[in-house]
Amino acid sequence: MKSGFVSLIGRPNAGKSSLLNRIIGEKLAIVSDKPQTTRRRIMGVKNYPGGQAIFVDTPGIHRPLHRMNVRMVDTAVETLNEVDVAGVVVDVSEGPGAGLRYLLNLVKDTHGKAILILNKIDLVKKHKLLPIIEQLSKERDWYAIVPVSAFTGDNVAHLEEVILDALPEGEPLYPPDYLTDQPEREMVAEMIREQVLRLTRDELPFSTAVLIDQFQEPTDADRMTRIYATVVVERDSQKPIVIGRAGEMIKQIGTAARQEIEKLLQNRVFLDLRVAVREQWREDDRMLDRLGVRPPEK
Repeated sequence: MKSGFVSLIGRPNAGKSSLLNRIIGEKLAIVSDKPQTTRRRIMGVKNYPGGQAIFVDTPGIHRPLHRMNVRMVDTAVETLNEVDVAGVVVDVSEGPGAGLRYLLNLVKDTHGKAILILNKIDLVKKHKLLPIIEQLSKERDWYAIVPVSAFTGDNVAHLEEVILDALPEGEPLYPPDYLTDQPEREMVAEMIREQVLRLTRDELPFSTAVLIDQFQEPTDADRMTRIYATVVVERDSQKPIVIGRAGEMIKQIGTAARQEIEKLLQNRVFLDLRVAVREQWREDDRMLDRLGVRPPEK
């Protein structure tokens, strides 16, 4: 029997969250084509006939410009010291650059087993993939190099076999029905933020957050979860972008988010959204704590 922790670490937008969702078979992490979508570590547990793997999705490795981003990157780096297997996710559709070099240097000297996961193979021709494999194979002594597509699912089952084989012997660490460490409130906030990312302009993603103000469980008399949330932006000029003309944008965001939340909670949801401006919130430790973007524990 095998059991252990597996990190998914990589550059922003490498597809780590898509891969986590694909492996677990549930939507645990929000997904966006905007970089730096994942802001905190997300754990998902999968049981196999031969053992249990605990996957840890992490924020993308990038050069941090705000206190929030420092926390994000520190969380990802710290994870390398806590897992049994490091899954280094690389987007093969992107050319090499300083960011990839920084990531590879980061994992070059990590102890334990490292698997190089070449994601987005559906976006490149096979003859272009082989030189990438050859080049990256020289970076360190990889336990394995596995090309996959988190989007199509191509070769993901094989990746799971390789990961399970790499894990140490041990009994399962979590019960069979345990799925994730994410509280419902935080998952709901992320689902709302996912729709903000999807529906608003490009300049908003980094400066937008969602706070859950009230989360009222359904009662016998009213079988509806009532959620009151605030979409936080950094500047006054961003508020009308989220609200939209005659409130049309915030209505679209609310409708799309409510549908996703109802799938998660398996009951009807009343969702009330408002928009607030909080300047420099990405530098505010108390705000970051409320959002669950916490620094690594010392």
